[in-house]
Amino acid sequence: MKSATTKNIKQNIFYTFGIFLAATALAFLFFYFVRDNSANIALIYILALILIARHTDGYLYGIFSALFSVIFINCFFTYPFFAVNFTLSGYPITFLCMLAITSLTSATTTRLKIQDRMLAERERRINESEKERIRANLLRAVSHDLRTPLTSIIGASASYMENTPELTEEEKLRLVSNINEDSHWLLNMVENLLAVTRIQGDEQKVKKEPEVVEEVVAESIHRLEKRIPDISIRVTAPKEMLLVPMDPLLIEQVLINLMENAFVHSESADPIELHITEETDTVTFHILDHGNGIDIASIPDMLSGQYQNGHPPDTRRGMGIGLSICNTIIQAHDGFFAARNHDDGAEFYFTLSKGE
Repeated sequence: MKSATTKNIKQNIFYTFGIFLAATALAFLFFYFVRDNSANIALIYILALILIARHTDGYLYGIFSALFSVIFINCFFTYPFFAVNFTLSGYPITFLCMLAITSLTSATTTRLKIQDRMLAERERRINESEKERIRANLLRAVSHDLRTPLTSIIGASASYMENTPELTEEEKLRLVSNINEDSHWLLNMVENLLAVTRIQGDEQKVKKEPEVVEEVVAESIHRLEKRIPDISIRVTAPKEMLLVPMDPLLIEQVLINLMENAFVHSESADPIELHITEETDTVTFHILDHGNGIDIASIPDMLSGQYQNGHPPDTRRGMGIGLSICNTIIQAHDGFFAARNHDDGAEFYFTLSKGE
């Protein structure tokens, strides 16, 4: 803390000295070329005083600068030159005017700096409170979501080991299939959690670089097809190449979550549809299924991670926690995420800006 204060004092001194030297050099240059109108030199020093008061802390630097400005004007730019003579008419008024300008500017600047610090602290507390809320909701949902498949895996594996001689091949296959299915779900949950950790903790933002949308979509579909070979996805996109600033791994995870949710929860054999539409400043990703639709009333809970009964609506497959993570990622991209029903099922969509 002490070293920071010392550094700040040094910066204020160097800034004051630099501005004062620059003003003096400019004043000599002006005096050399326009000797008959030397009164305007005071305006140069007044501008320097305003800059010093604006960019330094407290009143001390501005007051000393005002004092030395009057002395320099008297000594170098007023006859008799190179001699200090405060008996000349008007100099007490000049000094008082400069001192008043400096004091008012310093007071205004100090007040603005205090207000800026208060606003920054208030915003930091709000962001911290929001992060704590998201973290608490996420941990609550994740703890419930992880417990269910883990319990199933432990139960299925214990049954297999303890009852192997009595089990038929069909029963063994069913137990192993359940273990495999729950293991994949745990892997997906871990990937979601890893995706969230990529978001910068202090600002809840991500590092965005221009990425080709088609490549990000293709990679997400490839990863999902490795996990769910039976899934069918139909993609439509503009013919021209789209470049959108994003974190590609996070957006891939969002697409995977939404397409997997559509496949698992729609209970439909029809292909999942992924439509990419382009507007003037944005690109929107639409994921549609042809199933039973969604409960509109539960959408705010699913997107926020706040559940009235303490856990996601779909405890078996964790649809709620997946959507909450998707919403967090899109918000970190300064985008918009929402859901709605269409004539033949449900639609989840998110919008990303084309600009930084």
